[in-house]
Amino acid sequence: MKLKFILFFLLISIKLLGQKQVEVFFDFNKDFPNTNSILQINEWIAKNKNLEITKLLGYCDSIDSKNYNKKLAERRIENTQMLLEKSGLKFTKNIEKIAFGKDFKQSKVQSENRKVTVFYVELEIAPLESELTRKIKNSKVGEHITLPNIYFFNNSARIVPKSEPTLIELRCAMEENPKLKIEIQGHICCQLVNDVNNVSTARARAIYNFLLRNRIDRKRMTFKGFGISKPIHPIPEKNTEEEDENRRVEILIIAK
Repeated sequence: MKLKFILFFLLISIKLLGQKQVEVFFDFNKDFPNTNSILQINEWIAKNKNLEITKLLGYCDSIDSKNYNKKLAERRIENTQMLLEKSGLKFTKNIEKIAFGKDFKQSKVQSENRKVTVFYVELEIAPLESELTRKIKNSKVGEHITLPNIYFFNNSARIVPKSEPTLIELRCAMEENPKLKIEIQGHICCQLVNDVNNVSTARARAIYNFLLRNRIDRKRMTFKGFGISKPIHPIPEKNTEEEDENRRVEILIIAK
C-alpha cells in the first residue's frame, strides 16, 4: 500500500531558492506524463495561471543504457513543455532544459526517478488602476474630483446599485491614503428654484454614510449640498448630457 501511495503521489510543489518546483511523473519507458499526472498538473495549472517557467530538468530510472535514458529524458522534457504551453503558461526567454538520463542521485523507488522537474516563479501582476484612483492619487489640496457613475433614484438619496464599483474605489482610496481628508459635495440639476427638498445634501450624506459604514474615520470626511448654485452648465440645461453633468457628486481634497 505504501508503494501504491508513492506511485500516485504525482505532483509536489516546494519553494527552492526563490523559485518553486513541480514534479511531473511518467510510466516506465514512456515519454508523455501518465494519466494521473496529467490530472494533477491540470489542477495545478488552474490554480497557477500567473507564473513563468524558468527551467525543465528531465530524469529516467536506472534501467537501460545511459544514452537511451538521456534521449528519453529529453523527450519527456519536450512533451512536458508542450503540455504546459498548450495550457497558456509563460516561459522565460532561453529557458534552461537539461536531460540527466540516469546520471543523478536516484531514489530507491524507481517510479520516483521517472520525472520532469518544472521550476517556476510566480509573477506579480499590478492591479489595474481606475481613472478615479489615479485622479485621487495625483490630486492636490483644493482640487475637486467628480465621482463617475454615481446614480440615485429619482429625486431621492437612494443610491442605485450600479454605483457600487465607484463607491468601492473611493473607499479603497481612503484606505490606501490614510492622510486623505475630503469634503463630499452634492449637486443637482434642472430646478429653477434652489433644491427645495435639500436633495443635494442628502445625496452627499449618502456617500458619507457609505464610507462611515465601511470604517472610514468620520474625522476624515465632511459633506455638503450645493443644490443648483454651482452648475457646470447654465440652467435650464440644453440636453440630458448637460443635466447629467450638473447632477453630480464631487469630492474636494482637504488634506493629503
